[in-house]
Amino acid sequence: MRALVLEQFNAPYLDSEVSTPVAGEGQVLVKIAASGVNPLDLKIKSGQAAHAQAKLPAILGIDLAGTVIALGAGVTDFTVGDEVYGMTGGIAGVPGSLAEYAAVDAALIAKKPANLSMHEAAAVPLIFITAWEGLVDRANVSTGKNVLIHGGAGGVGHVAVQIAKAKGALVFTTVTPEQNGLIESYGAVPIDYNSLSVEEYVQQYTNGEGFDIVFDTVGGAVLDASFKAARQYFGHVISILGWGTHHLAPLSFKGATYSGVFTLYPLISGKGRKHHGEILNEATKLIESGSVKLNVDEKIFKPATIENAYQYLQEGANKGKVVVDISF
Repeated sequence: MRALVLEQFNAPYLDSEVSTPVAGEGQVLVKIAASGVNPLDLKIKSGQAAHAQAKLPAILGIDLAGTVIALGAGVTDFTVGDEVYGMTGGIAGVPGSLAEYAAVDAALIAKKPANLSMHEAAAVPLIFITAWEGLVDRANVSTGKNVLIHGGAGGVGHVAVQIAKAKGALVFTTVTPEQNGLIESYGAVPIDYNSLSVEEYVQQYTNGEGFDIVFDTVGGAVLDASFKAARQYFGHVISILGWGTHHLAPLSFKGATYSGVFTLYPLISGKGRKHHGEILNEATKLIESGSVKLNVDEKIFKPATIENAYQYLQEGANKGKVVVDISF
């Protein structure tokens, strides 16, 4: 099969002929139709994501959508011909989705939403799993809770907004004014973080009480702002980018709690993979019901233009999730 192979960090991919994988025990062989592009893919390629444990030479690409063409021993949840999606490789030596085929752990995938194309479905896995692990698994988002999501127009953010709404929460999100229309279409309240301080929007939207759940998808100073925005005693802060050094005093004085999200762990460790498949089954239900809609960029990229896709995302020119259609 053909695949894009990375032999050196921060170097171009090589369009290569490699052996077609075979589905082992507990795996399915997927003919890949599309590969989602995440900011993490760019960091891995440039050698700036040690936590992803990439091992070169590597086939990158974390998210995929495609069709099951063969079953390994012991697989009973899928049949040949099923259209599936998942976050299945591209890290820790596990071959990714920038290839014609992949043998993937059946625990990591689910049947894709019937109302999404392969192109659209490939945009879902990492961002949905990350948002779900934060809001549902860590913070138990539920009816009546007021939720602040930082970066609600981004990849993880726009899905998080919709999951929280689907769970019955009152949702607020920090965005720039030009993104207000998108946020309001999800039923959430946009907050202009450039014109309002943390103290001002906490006062305006919670009468100074703070938010029950604060979900940080940005990191850095935004995580520090999240500690200030949490509700006294009952507030819970979640971050997907808690890499830096932060002062915990604002959170401690509130008696609030914090959780980190490390979505890659099941793929790296082999532990907890079944839960990723379970989350994607929930994603399929919410997407098919219309409760979650994906914001996918309209620009089409192929393996031959992968470098353009990465540059497009790096420059922030995209208006939604970037996807590469696998057609060599």
